[in-house]
Amino acid sequence: MKMKQVMALAATLTMAFSITACGSSSKNAEEPTSSNTNTETTAPAADNKDQTTSTDELKPEDGASLVVWESKEERAFTDEIAKQFTEKYNVPVKVEEVAAPDQVTKLTQDGPSGLAADVVMFPHDNLGKAVEAGLLLPNDVFGEETKKNNTEASVQGVTIDGTLYGYPRAAETYALFYNKSLVPDAPKTFDEVYDISKKLVDKSKKKYGIMWEVGNMYFNYPFVATGGGYIFGDNGTNKDDIGVNNEGALTGFKTYVKLKDVLPVKSGDINPDIKRGLFTTGDVAMDITGPWELANYKTALGDKLGLAPIPSMDGKPAISFSGIKAFYVNSFTKYPDAAQLYANFASSKDAQLLLNTKVGSIPTNLEALQTDQIKNDPYLSAFAEQTKNSQPMPTIPQIGNMWDPMGAALAEIWDNNKDPKATLDNAAKQIQDLNNGAGK
Repeated sequence: MKMKQVMALAATLTMAFSITACGSSSKNAEEPTSSNTNTETTAPAADNKDQTTSTDELKPEDGASLVVWESKEERAFTDEIAKQFTEKYNVPVKVEEVAAPDQVTKLTQDGPSGLAADVVMFPHDNLGKAVEAGLLLPNDVFGEETKKNNTEASVQGVTIDGTLYGYPRAAETYALFYNKSLVPDAPKTFDEVYDISKKLVDKSKKKYGIMWEVGNMYFNYPFVATGGGYIFGDNGTNKDDIGVNNEGALTGFKTYVKLKDVLPVKSGDINPDIKRGLFTTGDVAMDITGPWELANYKTALGDKLGLAPIPSMDGKPAISFSGIKAFYVNSFTKYPDAAQLYANFASSKDAQLLLNTKVGSIPTNLEALQTDQIKNDPYLSAFAEQTKNSQPMPTIPQIGNMWDPMGAALAEIWDNNKDPKATLDNAAKQIQDLNNGAGK
């Protein structure tokens, strides 16, 4: 273990220098910035009857306590599962809010000094960077159990070069939420979205037909990919083949540019909190977002909430990004046994069903997917349909070089009416330069 940590420390320091020099971080699937909000579950009075009794099974270290990072949107689940874990294993768990896309960067900075969480959770596109920096322990103790219990796609998403690192807990893509009071039937095409929104938009009253995070590449991948664009070639593994500016992508951006007419809002003025507030009050009729909003939207709209796959473009089904959210164990944790137990416990069938109940996430556990809770849910079926036309985010470390250039390009096209071809050509060059180490 000590040798692993020494090697990981060296790799992490290299990565930390790289991140500082480049000044970039992955800003993909979600959402708000980190906060210092945290809660802690306190271990009950010493009573080991609920602890594992088999000498063949892993046990938490004496005196173990854990810190777990979780996103704001999914705190309701983690607070509950942490309480259950403490009751079973007599290990206190503190939950700290850190946005999922920010966790690898924060782990890179805080891991070697012992200030990071013992268990982290992030989308699979950040895995390559974390592994390259030596930040994670492999999922070996529970590896076979994880592979047997979860979908093949989710296991592949948390595996790098044949080594399993993650404990999958949810599969995610995004879809079209709509308010049936304003849009009785889900639009099938973006041309229909445009026509509906043209009738509903009233900027002076902050009322809009459609809203999504127009400056966030994660949600705008359909405009790149539906016509044949891509991030990296060879199924996301070839860093030298960049397709964000090919003819297919430029075709999709014609739709993106057209939609500016019905959403006259600057990209920087659309964030998850603003969008959520407008949709739940009926001031936005349609919202493209992910399952983490499902619980809130169901509470706000009740049976007026509709959910459908993303509308098609130019006669082609819209291609979204998909991702696997999973737990990972910090390689610098003082309590690796307890941390592995937690990651496995919090990604079990029952845990994934709890996560679905609390925030609407789609399980990766095979048995959970077959329960009535999931199979009979009309909302999850819409996400499942969109998943059929989704592409997984690349896991190679260079994916981190894409987010900032593409975010800047989207802002230039949306806010400043810049030519999509020239702007995307420039973004592709920036990505290539970063891939080749320019400026590092």
